[in-house]
Amino acid sequence: MSSSVRAKAVRLDQDSIWVELSDGRTLGVPLAWFPRLLQGSAEQREQVSISSRGLHWEALDEDMFIDSLLLGEATRPVPGRLPKPLSWLSIVGA
Repeated sequence: MSSSVRAKAVRLDQDSIWVELSDGRTLGVPLAWFPRLLQGSAEQREQVSISSRGLHWEALDEDMFIDSLLLGEATRPVPGRLPKPLSWLSIVGA
């Protein structure tokens, strides 16, 4: 899947990552999908860079791709676990 939708802004709360997209939607994704972010400090989580393909946390060596998030997938599947169901994905403004 190749999409022209890009991340414009990102915020994190205690349980979720919220990504504001260029088309006006906002994605809500559980932090549990990304163990490195879940285990990182608040300071490390705040140090995110936005690129044309997604999000990157240098200090945590974590990447999120917008195309994967739109499909309801964690960027790095955890070995031995089933894929995450789309019901976990929140899309606001769709």
